Amino acid sequence: MNMTVKKSFLFVGLCLLAFLATNALATDVPKRKPGLWEIKAHMEGMPDMGSTLECVDQNTDNLMQQGEENPDCKAPDVKRSGDKVTIHTECKINEATTISLDYLLQGSFDSAYKGTIKTQTKSSNGTSESSMTLDARWLGPCKPGQKPGDVITP
Repeated sequence: MNMTVKKSFLFVGLCLLAFLATNALATDVPKRKPGLWEIKAHMEGMPDMGSTLECVDQNTDNLMQQGEENPDCKAPDVKRSGDKVTIHTECKINEATTISLDYLLQGSFDSAYKGTIKTQTKSSNGTSESSMTLDARWLGPCKPGQKPGDVITP
């Protein structure tokens, strides 16, 4: 995968996370249990990304619902069934490049969840696909000195 596609994938992932923060999705996307969450991400064909630690509480999840939509992305199609949430959206990176994202999140969201993110990039150079997996687990209360919203990345 070339560097432009990697950057585009990360950009679109951030776009989708911004979408997850909109009011339209507030009732469809489950909230995580307050405390410290460890999120391990692995992208197919890439070295291990390491774990991200995130301190969350109800207020940080509520604040995330107040985000604004990205005009370069279509409104996501969110479906929830039991402990599964599926999300599909498309984002336009530039005049010639579009990325489609398909998320599958599954779990209790109070102790652990897993996810798969599949992307398809269409550009003037052709079409490419990639896949990322997420494995998140609740570790307990946030560490002393951490505030809700704090994120520690590798």
